[in-house]
Amino acid sequence: MNKTVAEGIDLVQGLKRELASVKEVDMVVCPPFTALSEVSKQILDSNLRLGAQNMNEHAGGAYTGEVAPMMLKEFSVRYVILGHSERRQYYKETDALVAKKAAAALAVELKPIICVGETLAEREGGLTEKVLENQVRGSLAGLTPEQMGETVIAYEPVWAIGTGKTATTEQAQTTHAFIRSLLTRIFDDTVSRRVRIQYGGSVKAANARELMSQPDVDGALVGGASLEVRSFADIVKNSI
Repeated sequence: MNKTVAEGIDLVQGLKRELASVKEVDMVVCPPFTALSEVSKQILDSNLRLGAQNMNEHAGGAYTGEVAPMMLKEFSVRYVILGHSERRQYYKETDALVAKKAAAALAVELKPIICVGETLAEREGGLTEKVLENQVRGSLAGLTPEQMGETVIAYEPVWAIGTGKTATTEQAQTTHAFIRSLLTRIFDDTVSRRVRIQYGGSVKAANARELMSQPDVDGALVGGASLEVRSFADIVKNSI
């Protein structure tokens, strides 16, 4: 819940200048709903793509205050973040709800970025793999192998979001490799190799290169550091 429309425009204009020559990285910005229309206009002629931070699982109807999938499509949105840890924590979103949202997104050719991750207590209790398996299986329930090819998974350890703590390179790679092996078991090896698995959790320019160099870390879901042109641009450049 950051950036007015004017601030969002300033941010993407800066990113366009800084990242105009970048072709090796797919870059997506996910402004709040109120800024989608104007930001969409600003990035039409750029290498930036547009994403939304959430959406409702229904196509329309009496759901006051919610945003339907096709409403996002009107603004050329290509991606939508689903099941972010803050949605799960503050708004009690379940794996089953995330799965419904993912299916609804894919039905209108939006690419879901499905977030999973454990709390500090769960990691310290040795429950990371159990928690992630439950979340992955539950959040992907009902998706076909073809649909998984259009889906991104973002591993965001809850204990590392906005805390300044970051999973070590070894922790990130080990956990991403586990998620990929889980996708192989649920679907098959072809699907698991196609799916991008992003890391999210206090990603910054200083740790981006090391994290992105890991074989199973395919990108980053950037939070606080994406709110400033310089920090986000440096993360992108350090990911190449």
